[in-house]
Amino acid sequence: MASVKVSGGGIRIAIDRGGTFTDCVGNPGTGKMEDDVVIKLLSVDPANYEDAPLEGIRRLLSRFTGKEIPRGQPLDTSQIESIRMGTTVATNALLERKGEDIAMVVTKGFKDCLEIGNQSRPNIFALDIQKPEVLYKKVVEIDERVTLEDYAEDPTRHQTEAKSIEEAGPDAELVRGTSGEAVRILQRPSEDKIRAQLQEVYDSGLRSIAVCLMHGYTYPKHEALVGKIAKEIGFEHVSLSHELMPMIKLVPRGTSACADAYLTPAIKKYISGFSSGFEGGLGTKSMKRAEGSKGARCEFMQSDGGLVDVDIFSGLKAILSGPAGGVVGYALTSYDPQTKIPVIGFDMGGTSTDVSRYGAGRYDHVFETTTAGVTIQSPQLDINTVAAGGGSRLFWRNGLFVVGPESASAHPGPACYRKGGPLTITDANLFLGRLLPDFFPKIFGKNEDEGLDSEASEKLFKELAETINKELSGGNKEKEMSLDEVAYGFIKIANETMTRPIRSLTEARGHDTSKHRLATFGGAGGQHAVAIAEALGISQILVHRYSSVLSAYGMALADVVDERQEPESKVWSDDKETTEYLKNKMEDLKAKSKAILKDQGFEEDQIHFEEYLNMRYRGTESALMIVRPSKEEADKDYGGDGWAFGKAFVKQHEQEFGFTLPDRDIIVDDVRARGIGKTFEGLEETVDQQLKAIKPKDLAKGEKRYSTRQVYFEGGRQETSIYKLEDLEVGDRIKGPAIIADGTQTIVVTPGASALLINTHVVISIGESDTQEKQIETKEVDPILLSIFAHRFMAIAEQMGRALQKTSVSTNVKERLDYSCALFDSEGGLVANAPHLPVHLGSMSTCVRKQAAIWKGKLKRGDVLVSNHPMFGGTHLPDITVITPAFSGDKIIFYVASRAHHADIGGILPGSMPPSSKELYQEGAAIKSEKLVSEGHFNEKRITELLLDEPGQYPGCSGTRCLSDNINDLKAQVAANQKGISLISTLMEDYGEEVVRFYMTNIQKNAELSVRNLLKEVYKRFEGQDLTAVDFMDDGSPIRLKVTIDPEKGEATFDFTGTGPEVYGNINAPEAVTYSAIIYCLRCLISEDIPLNQGCLKPINVVIPKKSFLSPSDNAAVVGGNVLTSQRVTDVVLKAFKACAASQGDTNNLTFGFGGTNSPDGSSERKEASGFGYYETIAGGSGAGPTWNGTSGVHTHMTNTRITDSEIFERRYPVILREFGLRPGSAGKGMHPGGDGVIRDIEFRIPVQVSILSERRVYKPYGMEGGGDAECGLNIWVRKVEKNAIDPNSDSVVNGVGLKKPQQGGDEAEYRYINLGAKNTASMKPGERIIIYTPGGGGWGKEGEESRVEKKEDHMAAWKQGSVAQRQLTAEASA
Repeated sequence: MASVKVSGGGIRIAIDRGGTFTDCVGNPGTGKMEDDVVIKLLSVDPANYEDAPLEGIRRLLSRFTGKEIPRGQPLDTSQIESIRMGTTVATNALLERKGEDIAMVVTKGFKDCLEIGNQSRPNIFALDIQKPEVLYKKVVEIDERVTLEDYAEDPTRHQTEAKSIEEAGPDAELVRGTSGEAVRILQRPSEDKIRAQLQEVYDSGLRSIAVCLMHGYTYPKHEALVGKIAKEIGFEHVSLSHELMPMIKLVPRGTSACADAYLTPAIKKYISGFSSGFEGGLGTKSMKRAEGSKGARCEFMQSDGGLVDVDIFSGLKAILSGPAGGVVGYALTSYDPQTKIPVIGFDMGGTSTDVSRYGAGRYDHVFETTTAGVTIQSPQLDINTVAAGGGSRLFWRNGLFVVGPESASAHPGPACYRKGGPLTITDANLFLGRLLPDFFPKIFGKNEDEGLDSEASEKLFKELAETINKELSGGNKEKEMSLDEVAYGFIKIANETMTRPIRSLTEARGHDTSKHRLATFGGAGGQHAVAIAEALGISQILVHRYSSVLSAYGMALADVVDERQEPESKVWSDDKETTEYLKNKMEDLKAKSKAILKDQGFEEDQIHFEEYLNMRYRGTESALMIVRPSKEEADKDYGGDGWAFGKAFVKQHEQEFGFTLPDRDIIVDDVRARGIGKTFEGLEETVDQQLKAIKPKDLAKGEKRYSTRQVYFEGGRQETSIYKLEDLEVGDRIKGPAIIADGTQTIVVTPGASALLINTHVVISIGESDTQEKQIETKEVDPILLSIFAHRFMAIAEQMGRALQKTSVSTNVKERLDYSCALFDSEGGLVANAPHLPVHLGSMSTCVRKQAAIWKGKLKRGDVLVSNHPMFGGTHLPDITVITPAFSGDKIIFYVASRAHHADIGGILPGSMPPSSKELYQEGAAIKSEKLVSEGHFNEKRITELLLDEPGQYPGCSGTRCLSDNINDLKAQVAANQKGISLISTLMEDYGEEVVRFYMTNIQKNAELSVRNLLKEVYKRFEGQDLTAVDFMDDGSPIRLKVTIDPEKGEATFDFTGTGPEVYGNINAPEAVTYSAIIYCLRCLISEDIPLNQGCLKPINVVIPKKSFLSPSDNAAVVGGNVLTSQRVTDVVLKAFKACAASQGDTNNLTFGFGGTNSPDGSSERKEASGFGYYETIAGGSGAGPTWNGTSGVHTHMTNTRITDSEIFERRYPVILREFGLRPGSAGKGMHPGGDGVIRDIEFRIPVQVSILSERRVYKPYGMEGGGDAECGLNIWVRKVEKNAIDPNSDSVVNGVGLKKPQQGGDEAEYRYINLGAKNTASMKPGERIIIYTPGGGGWGKEGEESRVEKKEDHMAAWKQGSVAQRQLTAEASA
């Protein structure tokens, strides 16, 4: 079927070695689909063969030559034209942590950079924080350092001229790096020292090293020197980060270098064993051999969807080797370049479900993804694991149907696999008649010769249904669910679970899901495809005839690829000088790629290029990889300009983000060339061409039917025709309900859908469903619908968030995703919010309820409210909430709201987070309750008064310093709310208003039930005692808590009587913050995924004394309450429940910058100075618990913000990061020790104002159950003072922390170490530093007692995390 340009002819073999099965597709050299031979065999079968791919090739060669080749005999390569493979060797080595032992070489001061990572925790509600283990065994710190001379946030846009590395000479202190940026060499490395350090590593037995030095992406000389010395010493493998992926960002580049050093030796070992099974060997080198047997071409699939010669296949590019073949397979067989209909790939196998997208004739690549806990920086296809596949386990939890993420995996597998496994989706499909045992391989049972065991599935469904019915019916038979309804309920929830991320994948890129086709493959895809397509609004499904071996088939169709990339920093311009410079850089990359491809035997006319520039607007981090427009696009859209990258960027930015920034520079970050060696010339006929030519013939009832059976669909069992795929002919059309099956796949055609056979595919068209949707009752709660609505409500909140991100402008919202979107019932009770930022959980509903009461009866359609005041449900002033009511007639039926963190809203300091504020007005604009929009009209005049004019009237205060960003983000919040209203309106059209409102209420009751059950359990555990705790803020203010539980009702009173009075400072916390902390703690204690909504607080009565610092007056300063006091409230609640030792209890808020608008002398005259502001929070140690040790260098509880990568930090701001590492000895000791805090040492290169807002500088984080307390934090200013003013004792030890005197500074000045205290602001000069030592976490249990740490399994460790997962993690890391 595929016409492949054959050079010389010969057997072509394509193989995908998966986790369970190895699929092989062989062709004798004709290139015709009908001549293909397909073989499926177990990937691991040591009793019969050592290596599955080798065994598959042996069987194929035996078939094609007609001679049985004995096992173990080297295979003759003379008749093989090519072997192409995808393998899971790298992925498995990563998952099982069975790679090579390696050392990492890094710049001095950064030995812990990979352990800290971006400092966020993977699971926001887990008290036992599990961070992935690092891959290295040893770290070597090299005493070398370079930094960037200029900084991106410089308002003057100054650019230092410098000569290139080659021209500047060996002693130059200033050079131009490969990215075009000026690089200052601060410290050259000593060759002798490096040699001694590496020799020590070599002598310890390690043979593979990874090298990643600060700014190595643009100044590779120091890395190259380390690499040269390592090779001279005898290291067998050296991974240099600048050679693998010269992109900015120290942490992802470092983990990539480590992954490569860790995996490549394992890959090489495997390849060497595999190649030894062939007479002449494999790969380009073996084919060029002058003597002896010639080898065969052998290429491996890389993560980016391109093949590479076996000799240069590396670990870093191998991680998605297998799944990439499937994407290539469906992309090249399902997409038509004429009709250009984009395709969503849906690959549902036994252990995972992967989704991806293909459109515009190009693959979607991502450049930073996480697999098995390792973040890789390398081009990879955007493949997203969204569920555990057919092996997803089924649970009844807290009144909800739950599917996954736990998997039955390959062993023991589903219950029907005869190994005593649990209930899974596969069992549900089997029980409902959607899986046919006759067509399933008979490989089960003791002798591996039995089929699927339907009885085992039925037995477990009976047991589960009994449990469900006991809870639901209370003995009333009429209310009981049948087994079919239970099994089908799980299928519906599984489909709902998978639909959400698919929608996220398409919509986040600005595409409409319903305008796609769904290409389904993998063993289980055909059973779910129709339901998934219906939910997404897709009308056509393509199932390839080879769908169960599509990954292997994709290898046969793929191209050989060579990727090249170099960093850049040029400002884009259409002028000749800029374009010529970039064209020359591109041509250099293309020449290198061409040489590599020619070396692999490709002729000039077979080599094509895709040319890319990675571009972004100045001041943002959202870079877009822009492909050079094709001739057709250039003629149509860009006036024939074939290098219209700038215009193409603006167009794509508009599509993905919904706006452009015409007044901002466009920066080119990277130049990338993708060289493609074409081996596949396209299909004889595309799907669309076949559909056009075909004349469908509807099969009469019973015609060509294999059998019938009763299969369950919506509403009940129906007689369903079963067809064997091989019995059907091209043109046959079958109306549902029907099942089409062969030995490897089962395709379910639901009532109302039809299936048409064409040459290459089964094409399913979705029609109108024949079964009438049954009338939904609102008397009784249907647990299946409750589970579905829980997903739908969350999906709406997520889609609102995507709309907000897309239309916002500020970095905080667009890139840090520091926002929450939520929907509320008509009373203002929280129904669902996303993402889960702990501090927004309870507080947003307080805000909505207050506003609903104020405006009762006064709101009209098109009105939108705005508020941020702490007394009205706000947290701190930068978090502005926008609320929109939704009407039915003139009655409000629900509300939607979005809360976003605005970078500045005025006050005494840039960033509106002053550490020394005493009154609320000093923190910026405070809005109690205003109409932002009146009947559709955006009130820009009033919001400008509120944000700019009013705050600036106070002494020493400024109005907002970024009004246009504020207004744009507020408009984006209004648009996001509108999106939420239209989505809920659609839901109401589908189900009826009464039903939706009924389930809005009942989803809250479900959360309420979970909390009541928790409280009853706690009462039993503590034998009815009241739970009490007290802890202190650093100023001595106590937070006292007494929790009294009513065991009958499952209710509790959280009584904070005895808490200290309001403070003349900024640690006052609005009441809403305490509610948020309580919801967060309850969710952590439940430790199961429950809907987070108002119901969590229904059983809780909170008593907060008025005028205490947890319920302050109207004008009290609160900026520290949100970020610091919230952490202490959490500490106190968890202490009362004896859940775990204290974590660092702090967020270490650091701000610095200069410029702004204010009148320092208190006069009415305003002075404006452009400048910049920077804000970060810094990690510490987490507390240990009864079954876990604390974790070092991580954010805890009410915050989870990521830290800016060290290289980006120095690129954007005038700083040198001297050290960012763990703080040894800061953790509390114990049976389970706590986690260590961190040390962050920042030197400033220009005069700036620096502020620190922190806690736990006086009171230590407590240990629990005999565990030791952790060390307090400490903030040090390394201050430059004139020599004659120096105290001879100034260079001393502070609080037991030894501090070294800096080396710089001449005769005129020396440095003094000054303790800044917990909250302070200082004007720092160039060369001065701030060193922040963050607190550790407390220990649990007496030191010396036997550890009771439990190893927890991460059910999602094997998941491929593309753009969807990255987005969610980013969102949860914005708290």
